[in-house]
Amino acid sequence: MVLFNLPYNSIVVGMGSAGVTAATILAKAGKRVLGLEALDRIGGRVKTVQFAGGIIEEGAEWIHGTQNSHVYDLAVQNNITVIAQDFDFLIFRSDGNQTLMSVYYELFNLCLEKSEYTTNVSYESTGDYLTAEIISYIKKNHPHLEHDKQFIDEFLDVMNLFINAYEASYDWHDVTTRSTAEELGGHLHTSWHKFGYKTFFELMLNTYNNGPGLQNLDIKLNTEVTKIIWPKDTSGEIKVLCADGQTYTANNAIVTVSLGVLKERYNTLFSPELPDYKITSIQKMSIGLLDKVILNFPHKWWDQNKIYVMIEADKSNDLWFTRHGDVSTPLALDTALTIWLAGEPAKTAETLTDEIVQQKSMELLRRFMGRNYTIPEPNGILRSKWLSNPFVRGSYTYDNLETPKYPKARENLGAPLLDASGTPRVLFAGEATNPLHYGTVHGASETGYREAMRLLNA
Repeated sequence: MVLFNLPYNSIVVGMGSAGVTAATILAKAGKRVLGLEALDRIGGRVKTVQFAGGIIEEGAEWIHGTQNSHVYDLAVQNNITVIAQDFDFLIFRSDGNQTLMSVYYELFNLCLEKSEYTTNVSYESTGDYLTAEIISYIKKNHPHLEHDKQFIDEFLDVMNLFINAYEASYDWHDVTTRSTAEELGGHLHTSWHKFGYKTFFELMLNTYNNGPGLQNLDIKLNTEVTKIIWPKDTSGEIKVLCADGQTYTANNAIVTVSLGVLKERYNTLFSPELPDYKITSIQKMSIGLLDKVILNFPHKWWDQNKIYVMIEADKSNDLWFTRHGDVSTPLALDTALTIWLAGEPAKTAETLTDEIVQQKSMELLRRFMGRNYTIPEPNGILRSKWLSNPFVRGSYTYDNLETPKYPKARENLGAPLLDASGTPRVLFAGEATNPLHYGTVHGASETGYREAMRLLNA
């Protein structure tokens, strides 16, 4: 990466998956590109960290799909082995009761099947739809449980948490059944394991294995953008003002910040201000929250490649026991467990100290799994705080109940701002602007490609 005396063709704001994809495509095409990143690292919501002698993903965990995936293809093309991760579910009750466990597994598999295809159902919310399916199944197959309110409520609570952990939503009743999301073909949980997701960025930037980088790309970290001034007429350049007092100019800019950042800053970040159609998209769309609490132990005491689902029998207990997500095992560090927290519990956890989070996490594991395993004290904790981070403000977007009323919201968010001659001056990328593959690294990367090609073809 080099500094230039020549002016920049493009400035890319935010160097996550979308930003790095756009910047590297433009640089490889001979354009002079400046990447501005507010964080002290590249990657955005992908964050690979060294932890307890291994590799941990604090952000995005998997490659979701292997067919027509730029992320997967780049690994394969560079002879990097990625590993498909298969999971079985194990369900634990806090009271140890195993009586109805077979029914829990039946219902769990029913919900996994039914939640895959919801666009043609009569219910608007995923919560209402799955609730109806669960009750209908119980009436038909387990009529003796039809009036067991405690059993039904317990299972509905568990599925609410499970859907939230998938969508990053705050409640499954806010997740529409009419989502436009599409999954890629192939395996949906493929891990970079010992290489780490950071390898995806190193490959794009030509820094993998101490590569020299890209001559036409200059990246500045710890550089917060405070204002983007763009000309509506055809004269002048884009001006990008930064918190450190620096101003950078270019022919155009690609903005790849998260929806959470746009929600917080859209009215001050752009001059002239954004058009109404784009503001509507920002206001009506939702970004959710999914955090991880990762505990490392002196040795592995659980079964690998399981997702542990926990059912709290005492609903008067605090939210750490009643509103936690699942527990899984990261592939690249077999002495660690990941506790997933979504929505309100994740928001609350971000305000707590590591000591309290570790204490509550151990109480959780021992309450649910202590009958089956001897659980030692952990020797390390790592956790994400995606909402608290002022340059992220959330995990990824989902389609809420309002979304079907604004079917072009994501396209409108991704539409460029044109000058009087019709030339794109401010462009937008990021997972939130992808109508089909939002909430994924490959979806974000696709939008970076889309905007880079828009400029190259202009």
